[in-house]
Amino acid sequence: MRAVLVLEDGTVFEGKSVGSRETTIGEVVFSTGMTGYQEMLTDPSFAGQILTLTYPLIGNYGTNSEDAESDRVQVEGLVVREICNFPSSWRMSMSLRDYLAQNNIVAIEGVDTRALTRHIRLKGVMMGAISTELTTKELLSELEKAPNYDDVNFVERVSTKCAYECSGGFSRPDTTAPHVAVVDLGLKRNIVRCLVRESCRVTVLPCSVSASDVLAYKPDGVVFSPGPGDPKQLTRSVKTLRGLIGRVPIMGICLGHQMLGLAFGGDTFKLKFGHRGANHPVKNLITGKVSITAQNHGYAVDPERLPNYIQVDRINLHDCTVEGLRHRELPIVSIQYHPEASAGPLDEQNLFGEFVSMLSHCQGKF
Repeated sequence: MRAVLVLEDGTVFEGKSVGSRETTIGEVVFSTGMTGYQEMLTDPSFAGQILTLTYPLIGNYGTNSEDAESDRVQVEGLVVREICNFPSSWRMSMSLRDYLAQNNIVAIEGVDTRALTRHIRLKGVMMGAISTELTTKELLSELEKAPNYDDVNFVERVSTKCAYECSGGFSRPDTTAPHVAVVDLGLKRNIVRCLVRESCRVTVLPCSVSASDVLAYKPDGVVFSPGPGDPKQLTRSVKTLRGLIGRVPIMGICLGHQMLGLAFGGDTFKLKFGHRGANHPVKNLITGKVSITAQNHGYAVDPERLPNYIQVDRINLHDCTVEGLRHRELPIVSIQYHPEASAGPLDEQNLFGEFVSMLSHCQGKF
């Protein structure tokens, strides 16, 4: 069945439907990852967005129950050049085509994703719509009525509604292990796995928690997770983070990193087309080491607005944007990228171990 992708500037891409046969609207972004499409589809940080995959053939190894990073597909839609019709993997339980249909995801193939990516790089990310039903004119009308991506609090949509202890193979019964509270702004499952591999007990908390709510769990440390949308929408969560400063060790990841910048009185800004993929070089300014990282974000911390007691310790080598912050006196660190690497390189998974070591050094000091 014919499908069409229309951007808010009137640009049209035609193709074929390979998912649910309806209409969807979202911010059109692209990711350069060659693999990891199931992790990307289920990453809550993609909520509200239509994902374009730049690699031309997608779905080669199908999908399975283990690679999902949340309990549902989070993207608003998917754009690919071609979906593999004969996937092959010993881990496969379902083809990508069937996976999209089962999860009612609108998707289009046959699009020149190189041209679409170039258009986004030149013009910047913008709202778009995919449909198997409406005309181009009708879609443009729908886009005019749709809220802008920046104006929606997507974290409230994807965060857990209630606190829970991690189980089902995640948690360990050792009550003497470090206890980490994770504030779920759009949590990926592998972040919990990484903490558990470091022998942590993990409690996941909703984005609506207050600082006193968090401290009531008596955590040894707190992690603010990645998530979707503009960090300036999260005034309540930023207030929570600010209330924890100096009272418990803190680690911010991606959106959590941006919130930390805001909590310290800094500012954030929107990138022209964001960082999304598994090949972003990040330099550690303290050690000089360069790591290849997985990233998925559309906003960055403004280094010019940070107070002197906050150190920028990592930068992106593509555009020199801030990739890491460190408090000069308190046990507070953050990174803009995804150290859990789902999907992506494993260069920075050691950061979870470093955070747990920091918790050990801080015992009895708070």
